[in-house]
Amino acid sequence: MKTNVESMKAEIDCSEDSLYVVKNGKVTKVNKPQSGYGQQNIVWLGGKVDRVESTESQKI
Repeated sequence: MKTNVESMKAEIDCSEDSLYVVKNGKVTKVNKPQSGYGQQNIVWLGGKVDRVESTESQKI
């Protein structure tokens, strides 16, 4: 991911399945579950992202 701090713009690779969170001008990539199965919930607090809660599942 390319980031230009002066213009406050980021360039992401749209060919990759990913989740990005922007908070206070900073872009954070949230990694996918290693098993390939799971959930990622974004928790908002006061109108801003507070945290990302991840759970991973195992398909049997």
